[in-house]
Amino acid sequence: MVEANITFDMLPSVDLKAYAAWGKKAIEACRKAHGFVEGRANRSLVGPTQVRIASSWQNVADWGTFMQGAWVPLDTELRIYATNIKAELWGPSPVTPEPFRP
Repeated sequence: MVEANITFDMLPSVDLKAYAAWGKKAIEACRKAHGFVEGRANRSLVGPTQVRIASSWQNVADWGTFMQGAWVPLDTELRIYATNIKAELWGPSPVTPEPFRP
């Protein structure tokens, strides 16, 4: 399993209604994607305009297929609402491959 993080800063003049409609399209595209496990969206507690979208995928190939396919038009549209867009891909640690809990 891999985790993908996309972070960005919302533009100051963003139309929140239009951005929310984009978000619904992005969620639906993820849900339909092969290998998609789950997703979360977060806002920074320090800066209200910072956003992180975290998603889990069965493997790197599934994530790559999504990023080169369904994500392309979503990424183009996201740039209307956001700046400083960054993507990171994370895999399990060889030392601690499983989640740890209390």
